[in-house]
Amino acid sequence: MYKILLTGLISILLLGSCNRDWTSQLTSKQNRKPYFEPIPYGMRFIKQGSINIGNSEEQADRANTSVKTVSVPSFWMDDTEITNNEYRQFVFWVRDSIARQLLSESMPEFMITEGKKGAIIENPHLNWSEPIDWKNPDFQTALQSMYIPETESFYNKREIDSRKLNFEYYWVDYKQAAKRVNSYNYQTQNYTGTIVDATGKEVPIQNRSSFLMHETTPVYPDTLVWMRDYTFSYNEPLTKKYFAHVAYDDYPVVGVTWGQAKAFCMWRTKQLNTYQEMLKNPGVMDYRLPSEVEWEYAARGGHQMTLYPWGSYYTRNQVGAFVANFKPMRGNYVADSRKNIATEKVANFLPNSFGLYDMAGNVAEWTSNAYDESAYQIISDFSPDFQYDAKPDDQPAMKRKVIRGGSWKDIAYYLQVSTRSFEYQDSAKCYIGFRCVRSTFKPKYYE
Repeated sequence: MYKILLTGLISILLLGSCNRDWTSQLTSKQNRKPYFEPIPYGMRFIKQGSINIGNSEEQADRANTSVKTVSVPSFWMDDTEITNNEYRQFVFWVRDSIARQLLSESMPEFMITEGKKGAIIENPHLNWSEPIDWKNPDFQTALQSMYIPETESFYNKREIDSRKLNFEYYWVDYKQAAKRVNSYNYQTQNYTGTIVDATGKEVPIQNRSSFLMHETTPVYPDTLVWMRDYTFSYNEPLTKKYFAHVAYDDYPVVGVTWGQAKAFCMWRTKQLNTYQEMLKNPGVMDYRLPSEVEWEYAARGGHQMTLYPWGSYYTRNQVGAFVANFKPMRGNYVADSRKNIATEKVANFLPNSFGLYDMAGNVAEWTSNAYDESAYQIISDFSPDFQYDAKPDDQPAMKRKVIRGGSWKDIAYYLQVSTRSFEYQDSAKCYIGFRCVRSTFKPKYYE
């Protein structure tokens, strides 16, 4: 009996010892600190929740339109639209990266090749610590291809050719990868089937790199939109100065296509994650355009049954002043007592309950979603999204992207949180801008 009890006790001790060793291998030996996500500069936290998307009961003219209840995960959102000054940083980065690439071909100090001395580096990276002296004659010779040709210049002025400012980037097409997940043959270690590449061509799947899309996007805004959108108007001053002049730094950027807005998000993600990697910190979620439902959820500011983002059924406050930048009455662009007849500085009016400015008026905003009249019947009620990656040869109807919020040239109807509109993804307008969102790791409020 004594031996049986002793054997049992030893077994328990051994099992306990093994259990402690097993637990320590899974947890304590990793030495991982709890993750803390700092508040992104210039963004507001939008807590997860559910809303009824679509038209509210007060909109009698569209009472027959269906309403759908959906749940939205939490996310970060820019508290204002992207400004000229912010977008200009993107343009300058592209300009400087092209210049450094050209300079590295003639000046080795503009290229860093890390590794052992004498080792051949296949993909050396640019040296951003070396300043560019744009007035240096040697530099100007090396960068000659970046400038406007003499035959096209005005008054022999030396200017960077904005047509040369193209941003190259890669992104993973997870949607096509998910559809082809069963096309991998583990015996031959090859994929079967085809995939549609970024140009719209259907090509065989070679390997994982087939899902890596490569795009090149011109980044300079179309400044001629001020004249193209209003043919019989005198808008030359805005065409010449709106994007480039310091006086318009805090105004929303316009004249950007949907593709340019998406490229800006890619660049912004790359910049922050490169900095995080330098600090040896975990990377962040990607910056992106908001989905249509995310935009509406954020615009409502926690209110369910109001027409406008400010939580009211009216476009004026208690003292009779307009509360957004839009076109009131019959073309009276100055009736709302704003300082400018077109766009206005961001955050010039009070924010909604989520702390977001200009969710109605000023400029309409691109979303990530494709436009379809029946989208609300198609989308899921969990984190709804409806995207289509339109190719250059697709029909125009397939290139429609949802825009929201209305603009300085729109009547009050387009400012309503449930109003849906669209523009073509390769079009730029003087009344459409954008803001970014970023998914978060924490679903609740930040204390």
